[in-house]
Amino acid sequence: MCAAYGAVHRAGTDRRRDIAVEVKIGVQHTPREIVLESGLSAEEVESTVSAALAGKAQLLSLTDEKGRKVLVPADRIAYVEIGEPSARRVGFGTL
Repeated sequence: MCAAYGAVHRAGTDRRRDIAVEVKIGVQHTPREIVLESGLSAEEVESTVSAALAGKAQLLSLTDEKGRKVLVPADRIAYVEIGEPSARRVGFGTL
């Protein structure tokens, strides 16, 4: 169904599982931001966001490390903050 709306999608097979990038998305008229850790590189996240903002897709679609998909209407994006890549956390704190 997302393809019908022109959602930007990345295949999950080429993602690195040992490096994560934190992505914060601000949505217009919403007091809270969306925070997720993506298995994509910072450059891949930036190109996905740029494609959505350029009008190539109506939805920004990102998948987090646990496989949950986040969809945000491209015309409602206020800002996107892409953090530095960090090594995957190990231990009880990762749950």
